[in-house]
Amino acid sequence: MKRLLIMITAMAALTACSSESPSAGPPAAPATQTSAAPSSARADGPAIQRFDVPDGAGPHDVSPAADGGVWFTAQHAGYLGHLDPKSGEVTRVPLGSGARPHGVITGPDDAAWVTDGGLNAIVRVDGQSRRVRRFPLPAGRGDANLNTATFDDAGKLWFTGQNGVYGRVDPASGRVDVYDAPRGAGPYGITTTPDGEVYYASLAGSHIARIATDTGQATVIEPPTEDQGARRVWADGQGRVWVSEYNGGRLGRYDPRSGDWREWRLPGDQPQPYAVFVDDVGMVWLSDFGSDRLVRFDPATETFTAANGDAPAVRQLHGRPGEMWGAASGADQILLVRTGSR
Repeated sequence: MKRLLIMITAMAALTACSSESPSAGPPAAPATQTSAAPSSARADGPAIQRFDVPDGAGPHDVSPAADGGVWFTAQHAGYLGHLDPKSGEVTRVPLGSGARPHGVITGPDDAAWVTDGGLNAIVRVDGQSRRVRRFPLPAGRGDANLNTATFDDAGKLWFTGQNGVYGRVDPASGRVDVYDAPRGAGPYGITTTPDGEVYYASLAGSHIARIATDTGQATVIEPPTEDQGARRVWADGQGRVWVSEYNGGRLGRYDPRSGDWREWRLPGDQPQPYAVFVDDVGMVWLSDFGSDRLVRFDPATETFTAANGDAPAVRQLHGRPGEMWGAASGADQILLVRTGSR
């Protein structure tokens, strides 16, 4: 019964956020270590700088743009936004009727690449001309509930869909391939390691998976905590995969070289880590829906520090050297935290 209730909770979270290929088999049982967290994080962390975006935008994801600005998906309003941090000016790029953009990343071509659940398409927005090009999913792959994307080292874009799919876009040819996720519904966050491996997290499936980029086959990798609700993933400079375990209230780390897992419970009574991001000095950042705060984790000392100020409903984090950006959908704001030191 407990497992059923947790799965129902995960599916409810999947729906609220939304607008089986064969597996090589599970890896050998990993070594696991779980660390308890203090009751509260130290509150002497960095300050949060805030930028207002138009009312009703509902910013979901952010990505630093090549021109020094920041892209954000206005999920509720159906456009891609561009914030100029120097002036605070926001430029809107309409994506089309029915658009409901979820994720955005900046590609190697300096364009914004959007996963749009309303259009059921990957959308490219040119970084200079703002020209919009759609890459619709193939016929028969409707309502994928597109989520997030990442580029592999060959220049192909990989994406997730919470309704049980993941896929690939070849920007050169325009070809879109879609694969059934090994365990159905749930694919959410996705990341690429420095050596080019692609991993995604399955919220409803409570696991992560490694995609073989040559064949498209996904292999399930089980976290040590059952029903933890792996929501987003981010690879650090050593190729380790950090996981926000939304239902379990933990930060997880998987090391592909050894197969080892580590987990740390976030501070607070009911932590709900949503977004995860590793900055340029190796610090791990999370957004905690349970406390509406941004929390920094230092892997060297295994301690948590909370940023100063509230951060309501931050669903995604991204950054560039010296900066971490977040999309606060609960306040129609884009948040900036200066990083770069321990």
